[in-house]
Amino acid sequence: MIRPAIALFAAVGLTLTALPASAQNASQIAQVRRGASCPGCNLFQGDFSGMERTGLNLSGARIRQADISLSVMNRTNFSRSDLRDVEAYGAVLSSSNFNGADLTNASFVGTFLEGASFTGAKLNGTNLSGAEMARARGLTQSQLNQACGDQNTVLPSGLRIPAC
Repeated sequence: MIRPAIALFAAVGLTLTALPASAQNASQIAQVRRGASCPGCNLFQGDFSGMERTGLNLSGARIRQADISLSVMNRTNFSRSDLRDVEAYGAVLSSSNFNGADLTNASFVGTFLEGASFTGAKLNGTNLSGAEMARARGLTQSQLNQACGDQNTVLPSGLRIPAC
């Protein structure tokens, strides 16, 4: 009698471990793609590449591992959002708010970030190669020491970034 119970628990355990820990919310992703704000939403692994939207509120959203490459999302509020492992190649995110956001291991290669705000943002392992950030606000040398860039990364005067 004990053996069948153990087998049942083992089967249930294997099934549960095969499920994603926190799957994306397709309806919330579709909502954002249509241009609606979605603060606090679960946009995990969402595909927003090539999207053109302005002034979205995505504060506190889980945007981890999403693709926003080649998108134009000026004046978007990403404050306190989880942007870990995001792919943002060539995106235009001018005047966006990244205050308190987690951009750990995100790729912002060739991204236009003029006027964006980064107060308290985590940039651990963030690749800013070729990013345009001359007028970015709230950036500190301490933050940039955790990120990397290249000779084409344009930063506010007096700030430097380690090479990738």
